[in-house]
Formats: sequence, structure tokens, C-alpha cells
Amino acid sequence: MMQISSELPNASRHHAGNLPPADGSETFLSVRDIEKRFGAFTALDRVSLEVRQGEMVCLLGPSGCGKTTLLRTIAGLERQDAGNLQAGGRDISLLPPQARDYGILFQSYALFPNLSVEDNVAYGLNTARKLSRQQKQARVAEMLAMVGLAGSERKYPSQLSGGQQQRVALARALAPSPSLLLLDEPLSALDAQVREHLQLEIRRLQKEFRITTLMVTHDQEEAMVMADRIAVMNRGRIEQFGTPGEIYRRPASPFVADFIGQSNWLPFTRISGSQVAVGSLQLEIRPEEEELSSGRLFCRPEAIDLFPGEQAANRFQARVVDRIYLGNRYRIALAADALPGQTLVADVMDEEHERLAAMHGGEGIWIALPRQSLQVFV
Repeated sequence: MMQISSELPNASRHHAGNLPPADGSETFLSVRDIEKRFGAFTALDRVSLEVRQGEMVCLLGPSGCGKTTLLRTIAGLERQDAGNLQAGGRDISLLPPQARDYGILFQSYALFPNLSVEDNVAYGLNTARKLSRQQKQARVAEMLAMVGLAGSERKYPSQLSGGQQQRVALARALAPSPSLLLLDEPLSALDAQVREHLQLEIRRLQKEFRITTLMVTHDQEEAMVMADRIAVMNRGRIEQFGTPGEIYRRPASPFVADFIGQSNWLPFTRISGSQVAVGSLQLEIRPEEEELSSGRLFCRPEAIDLFPGEQAANRFQARVVDRIYLGNRYRIALAADALPGQTLVADVMDEEHERLAAMHGGEGIWIALPRQSLQVFV
């Protein structure tokens, strides 16, 4: 049975935990060597991260990896045991939440059910700014228009859909013009169509107003769609920090490779130089910095070349043993006599699939594993 996961094929190695390369962009949020323990459990293990002015960074990882704890520590809702936090050039490490100048949006919306939409949005203005009633009304109207809810001022949360409630919560978070926006799984409670629409809407607003944003999600596709850069977290550490393309195409660890998208793994032993043995095959790989005598080859499904030319490197025969339709592509499982006990998963588009479908069941086909698509891990 094939394992199915959703991914966006959107990768130079950029190792985790390291601060990003200097590119002239101004750093707004700096997280340095943050540690957080709950009894004997280490939730954050010397985490370092920098977020540039106007950038959206996603903290991505499985449940329990530390991403929400890191967000809450930045917000001041948890106190770090060690490390330093700076935002906008000032040290916020010991400041209370209300003094840190951020807006926050939760999965649960956290709207006041007894307050109108107008009063919910204005709530943050009551403490963050000294504004006249007219100024507050104007700001609320501006925010609701920005999120597409103009005219909803007198409604109550119970009269709105889940997507509309989340828009109100976003308007409330942005109303005081915070310098930093924190998003904690803000869309996970919504159905797929509404979630996809709000992903694009939040991204549009974030770009238009250059709001420095840090977002927690466990959804790899959401992170790929929304983030400028992604910090993939595992067991309280950042395993890789880079653009969606970097993380997808050149994962820094087996965990990242498995967590982001679908992956193929083939155990190998090195023959010499860039030649390795996989099953009864001899494959060419890119020269690696470390000459591992054995390990695993990693390859993405869409990188497998079906019907390669006769001169293609790493070419061998296989047969289709299963196929699944995924809407915009087909995912097929391939077995090969040269790889006993191994199954390769390849993603193909309609034209290639039609060519496969025209073949007799069980008929062998030639495939190739391009050397540039193979990555070595221990």
C-alpha cells in the first residue's frame, strides 16, 4: 500500500538553527539560544532564529516539536529559562506581553460572544491607543473593509461563519498596528476551501502592509504557500531554516525530507567515488563532501524519469504495481527486479500516465533516477 501525502514541489543546503545569511535585509525579530523546560522535559533546546522586517516565517513541525512553545515565549505568555529575545532593536526578553507590541491570532478565534463585531475589533484599541470614539470607529471600519467584512459592524460572532469569525479576529489583531503579528494555527479549524482562501488573503495583507509575521502550523502545504522562509522544528530544535524551495529540494536531514512531501529511500553501499551499489544496480550520484561508505539515497517522486533516453544515466527496468489519482497528477508505485523488496513512488502528469495506461498490465518500462536528484543521508 502506498503512503500518500500532499506537498508542493517548491530547494542549497541551509542548515537549521543557523542564522540566515546576510543579504542586506534588516532583522526585526532576533531569537538567541532560547531554552524552555517543563520539569524534566526540554521543550526548546537553544533555539536561534532571525526574522527580517516585513517577512513571513512559518514554524513548521509535528505536534510536540516546540513550535507553539516558541511562539508563546516570543509573546511573553511563557518565560524562557535561558536566552535572549529582541524585537525592533529592543530587548523584550523580560517584558510582559502587553509591552511587546504584537498582535496575535489563535486557532480558536477567541472572539467575545457578547460583543458586536465592531466592539471585538475595537477591543485592542481600548488599551493600545488613546483614541477618540470617532477615531476608533474609523479604524474599525478600515480594518473590516480590509478583511472584506465592511457593513458587519453590528453583527455578533454567532451570526458569522467560521471564516468570517477568523477575519474579525485578524482585523482585531491588526487594528492597533502592531509591529509583529503572531499566528498560532489560525486556519486549522476551517474547512479546506475557506482555509485556502484565507491563506491567500492573509498572505496578500501581510505583503501589502509589510507586516513582520511569525506563524505556527503543522500543515506543510500551508507553510509552502504562505511563508517566505520556513523553520522546520523537531524535538525542540530547528532542523532546517530556509525558503520553501530550499527545504523541499535539498532537505538538511532525513526528518525534514520525510516531513516535507513524499520521499523515496534506497539503502546503498559505495563502490568508489560517485558510484554506489543499490540492490544489483550501480548508480551514479553527485560527488559528496563526505565519502560515506554506506547510507540511504533520497529522491522525490516527481524527479523519477519515466521513459528516459537510451543514454540516460541510472536507467533500469521497472513495472507499475499500483496507481492513485490525485487530481492534478497520478502517483504510481514501481517495483524492479534489481531492487528486491523495494518500491519506488513516482508522480506523473496526464500525458505520461496515458502512455503507461496504453501498456499491457505488468509490462516493464524503463525509468531513470537522475544523479542530480539523488541526495545522500546516513
